[in-house]
Amino acid sequence: MVNVIINNIAVRVPEGTTIMEAAAQAGITIPSLCYLKDINEIGACRVCCVEVEGESRLVSSCNNLVYEGMVVHTNSPRARQARRINVELILSQHDGTCSTCVRSGNCRLQSVANDLGILRNPYQQDLPSGLWTTTYPLYRDARKCIKCMRCVQYCEKIQGMGIWELTGSGSRATIDVSYNRRIKESDCTLCGQCITHCPVGALRERDDLLDVLDALEDPEKITVVQIAPAVRASWCEHLDLPREQATVRRLAAVLRSMGFDYVFDTVFSADLTIMEEAAEFLKRYQNGEFKDLPMFTSCCPGWVRFLKSQYPQLVPYLSTSKSPQQMFGAITKTYFADLLGVDPEKICCVSIMPCLAKKAEKNGRSQQTYGVPDVDIVLTTREVNRLIRSLDINVKSLPDAEFDSPLGIGSGAGIIFGVTGGVMEAALRTAYHSVTGVNPVPDAFRAVRGVEGWREAEFQLGDNTIRCAIVSGLGETRKLIHELLAGRVHYDFVEVMACPGGCVGGGGQPISFHQAEQQTVRGELLYKLDRLSPLRFSHENVEIRHIYQNYLGEPLSEKAEEILHTDHEAWYMPLSVALQRDPIE
Repeated sequence: MVNVIINNIAVRVPEGTTIMEAAAQAGITIPSLCYLKDINEIGACRVCCVEVEGESRLVSSCNNLVYEGMVVHTNSPRARQARRINVELILSQHDGTCSTCVRSGNCRLQSVANDLGILRNPYQQDLPSGLWTTTYPLYRDARKCIKCMRCVQYCEKIQGMGIWELTGSGSRATIDVSYNRRIKESDCTLCGQCITHCPVGALRERDDLLDVLDALEDPEKITVVQIAPAVRASWCEHLDLPREQATVRRLAAVLRSMGFDYVFDTVFSADLTIMEEAAEFLKRYQNGEFKDLPMFTSCCPGWVRFLKSQYPQLVPYLSTSKSPQQMFGAITKTYFADLLGVDPEKICCVSIMPCLAKKAEKNGRSQQTYGVPDVDIVLTTREVNRLIRSLDINVKSLPDAEFDSPLGIGSGAGIIFGVTGGVMEAALRTAYHSVTGVNPVPDAFRAVRGVEGWREAEFQLGDNTIRCAIVSGLGETRKLIHELLAGRVHYDFVEVMACPGGCVGGGGQPISFHQAEQQTVRGELLYKLDRLSPLRFSHENVEIRHIYQNYLGEPLSEKAEEILHTDHEAWYMPLSVALQRDPIE
């Protein structure tokens, strides 16, 4: 243990503690812009500099360790002046038009500048220039970038992709796509983690709100909206609504008040996905297809993009089942259109997703049914929050509303799709029933739960032992695949989520002002909703049973294959730089 004094407060902390961490234990907040614990501790912004007695220079508190007897002043005149100058210099190369920025009111730089009382900047503004495509789901504004390196470090250290890099030098240094590529030419998975870890508005999703408003105002369009499982755990976070009041049915009421004709739950199509994916796994397992490599889940488009760009030789091992988003769209444009007696092209299918990659997934040629796109518009959770505010909807005043039928009922198994391990657990519940004819205890497969990036478990399905792995975060995924290809591990079934924690930590989720990770809290809520659900097995969903009896026949039927399954080889994904240099034969 080390004894230090910070702002005249005695603090006793373990050896190896940084000044910033020691100050936090004393209840003292040191502002910062670039700091991410264990990821970005480079002191790039210099906003966290403090004065240490005996040191001739100010030191950055995020990456300097305390020592016995250290005396620190976090708000000395010298430290305050340096902090103010550093922020003013950052502002001189930052587009400060906050009124047109998606992060206004939720921006670290804006908060720090306001707290320092910076009302005018003595330094001449010199904004960088940079062109960026307006059609790609990920948008970068070079004029807002503060070169904190968060996106670079998170993409490299956690996701293992290296899409971003620092280019140029001195005052002309900036962040850009690595290897001098355009973003469309890169192997970006669109996980969106660079957005959720950017402290300012330099990175955001492509805004598709005007497309939704146009569809709502079009009298010729029948607007159908679906709400992803993970959205129910996060949509309230920036709307001053307590989590316990922010039920998914209240969000359904909000969407209905906007003018959507039909409001449905993606949990329904999550159950549908389980019916197909569980049947597909059992069929392929019984055919002996997994002697060398496992079947991988295909619900996460970020993961599918990763596999196609990094390990294209493994694409045949992906489940052919469409994701819940796309299955919902396919059923809406076929089965539901038939029930309404309308042309599928008159239906505008809108998805509310915690994910950036969903905006790209909907455009795939293999994500169409009978030539009609399954999904028309995808909004992130953040975009829906902006839409709610722009329409001045008082969410507290609206009572809960029921989902429409027949695509509105979902099970607890479908709800946990939003958290890492949830897809695996839901699939095993139904696979167990398919093999044995009886339901397992609903929580029999809880061993797949957890926050570790890579987990494994074994379960008995009849006479067979099924070896499973669950992984979230692409850096951990790469480790797992390397071990698989080297033959050091073997599994039958693997669930992969591109974002750490799963969809609850998705790149389209609300961004915490303090950059604290929220996926654990959100995940716990989904598990609680599963426990409270009167229906916990996908195969017991009456609306799922009805759609098979009256339309699809059975899982993996010819019609189900035609509507609910996809060809992953039918669309192009740029290969990683390593594969471009040394392509796989």
